[in-house]
Amino acid sequence: MGKTYERIDGRLRTFIEAQPLFFTASAPLSADGTVNLSPKGLRGSFVVLDELTVAYLDFAGSNAETIAHLRENGRITLMWCAFQGPPTIVRVHGKGEAVFRDDPRFPELLAHFPDIDPAQHGLRAVIVVRAELVRDSCGYAVPFMAYEEDRDLHGRRFAREDDDSLTAYFRSKEHIESSLDGLPGLPLPLPPSAG
Repeated sequence: MGKTYERIDGRLRTFIEAQPLFFTASAPLSADGTVNLSPKGLRGSFVVLDELTVAYLDFAGSNAETIAHLRENGRITLMWCAFQGPPTIVRVHGKGEAVFRDDPRFPELLAHFPDIDPAQHGLRAVIVVRAELVRDSCGYAVPFMAYEEDRDLHGRRFAREDDDSLTAYFRSKEHIESSLDGLPGLPLPLPPSAG
């Protein structure tokens, strides 16, 4: 039923890039730490950089669990489900890194997302994931659901913020600078963009 792939290319890449939604999972090293699972959407915020590397934009939100887990141990899994067409689930298990706005690599990475206005969404980082295991499996129990359009609420909410007000917003949230388990999260104040 399931198959392991050596790289993200061909039909697999086409499938991943066509999905309007994917999920990220991460966890701290502590055995009693909190596992995090997050949905990610917004067309144009995910790219395949090469056959073993993918990236997505990390936008403003009410926590920073994935960033905290990546900073501690780098482990991450991404998952896509086919809600239309043939039943397919794809998982990319790998090591991830949060590339923050003051990192010299940030401008080059951001150039891979030409359809996204980063100022509109309170962009915090680019998450880069190097695949270590790529597998698919059947999605026989995944329901058919129709994609209508992206919600515009996130962009409308964060477009009015600048770096100072975003930093104040993040500081007002309990789990941005540190995770639910007390790991270092998003560095504040927000660093200026490199370049």
